[in-house]
Amino acid sequence: MYKKLALAFAFLSSVTAANATNVYNLNGNRVVGEEQIYQIDPNGITTLEYVAAEYHLGLSNMIEANPEVDPIVPLKGLNLVIPTKLILPDTVHEGIIVNSAEMRLYYYNKGRVEVYPIGIGQIGKGTPLAWTTKVERKKAGPTWTPTAAMRAEYAAEGEYLPPVVPAGPDNPMGLYAMYVGKLYAIHGTNADFGIGLRVSHGCVRLRNEDNEELFNKVPVGTRVQFINEPIKTAEEPNGDLYIEVHQPLSRSQSEFDNFDANVPFSFTKSQLEFFKDPRINQDILQRALHERTGRPVLLNPVEF
Repeated sequence: MYKKLALAFAFLSSVTAANATNVYNLNGNRVVGEEQIYQIDPNGITTLEYVAAEYHLGLSNMIEANPEVDPIVPLKGLNLVIPTKLILPDTVHEGIIVNSAEMRLYYYNKGRVEVYPIGIGQIGKGTPLAWTTKVERKKAGPTWTPTAAMRAEYAAEGEYLPPVVPAGPDNPMGLYAMYVGKLYAIHGTNADFGIGLRVSHGCVRLRNEDNEELFNKVPVGTRVQFINEPIKTAEEPNGDLYIEVHQPLSRSQSEFDNFDANVPFSFTKSQLEFFKDPRINQDILQRALHERTGRPVLLNPVEF
């Protein structure tokens, strides 16, 4: 849905240093972290992509949380919402969880979870959406062997790929790769954009610094689960009810091209049951489902 922005982030930006974190302690709550506010330098320029990278976020995360902000040339001095508060996916807290709908990868490790933004596959070249596998092997300095279909696709655009792209900084897989299952990889990139976008041929793409950090921590054999959950809900131990709503992944090229339109939801049975909870303020729920900010929303605030 953000492909028209992808080529717009090649120029340099100037921002103040960010107090970024992507590590959350597991304490029995599903809602973790706190949102932050970032003020763009009144005397400088920046992009949402630059700020996103400072906070281990994807471009889509920043666009969802700041829908009225121009992602390419946001106003100087503007306050940006940094969506570093989130709901952990409702699945086993083990190994790597890739939630394509929110463009995030979760790595559960030693009582903590580390969260990384990702880029995923284009329409028709999709990243798996419901699959459990493991890290089969790891490779520092991977080569890239484009398929015949990939080479034909690039040739049609006037760009000719070699049979094998050697390891190095110009390799589209970056400098490190973890191969999951038999056909996919979690890897870096040779591009300055694409995190939080649908730009790959199906693999999971991370920024190079994030990819190297994850590569050095994750052992071969680690469980990897792919999910597609644009809606996450949680009931906290204190009774607070939350929802976090992301724009669903486009299912067709027409939905992808019309990126300003809201893709319809396919609600699960458990979500429909959750929505019936009498404690929920239905006005707040409907607003969250409409606005799709990717930010946790409290559905049962104390009313006076």
